[in-house]
Amino acid sequence: MRIGIVGLVVAIAAYLTLIVLYATTGMGPPHPVADGQPAGDGTTVTMDVQGVQAYNGVLVANVTVSPGPALLDPETYNLKDDLSVAVTSAVTPTKRTWPKGTVPGVFPVSLSMTGDVSDWPFDGYRSGPITVELFRGPAQVPERASVTFVDRLPGWTVEVPSTGKPEKPAPYRVEVQRSPTTAAFAVVLLGLLVSIAGVALFVAVQTARDRRQFQPPMATWFAAMLFAVIPLRNALPDSPPFGAWIDVTIVLWVIVALVVSMIIYVSCWWRHLKPA
Repeated sequence: MRIGIVGLVVAIAAYLTLIVLYATTGMGPPHPVADGQPAGDGTTVTMDVQGVQAYNGVLVANVTVSPGPALLDPETYNLKDDLSVAVTSAVTPTKRTWPKGTVPGVFPVSLSMTGDVSDWPFDGYRSGPITVELFRGPAQVPERASVTFVDRLPGWTVEVPSTGKPEKPAPYRVEVQRSPTTAAFAVVLLGLLVSIAGVALFVAVQTARDRRQFQPPMATWFAAMLFAVIPLRNALPDSPPFGAWIDVTIVLWVIVALVVSMIIYVSCWWRHLKPA
């Protein structure tokens, strides 16, 4: 009875801890991580961090340009002059232009980043220096823009260290780190894989030692556990490529343990069900 109560308390504590981590470490609603200042004419630039392509070294973001009142026709709310925005640190040079009479919209950019994917699930990445410049009218004189960064990346924590001054912003750098919730989820799944192998070995060994009676239907259970390994492995968050460290240190040995368990159990079938 006491063990059951302790187990219940531990389960409730683990559940509450997971909920708190979920709400506070990168799994909550979108929120700004750096507040930019409007340009002199009221134009604002917002960069929404949307995705991480760890194996390609790419950080995906959407850029939104909201022109200030001085750039808009008061009747149509369209641009009175051409407006362009250029983003550096992109994988490919990115410049978007909206001609006079149109309304600026949202466009995606792919930013370069560095990091070590082999550190999964505790990996983190850092972008190169990011600058955004605005060009207005026929003169097309560049003006460095102050950017608002918004974290819309579930499963990661996003930070933009403050640099420079609001009136003359320095290049930004975006730092992303896999959230503790995601890492905990990955560790739990890896623990389940190890548990499957351990239980299979225990059942097979105890049957081989005649501690338990041989049950022919149990052979299908071993097969089911074996076929469950790859789906569980692929359920890992941002599943690492095959051949990663988890395959060499955990997944491979789980499969080996399950196959050995099946062989032991089949040997019990051979020994216990001899023909009369």
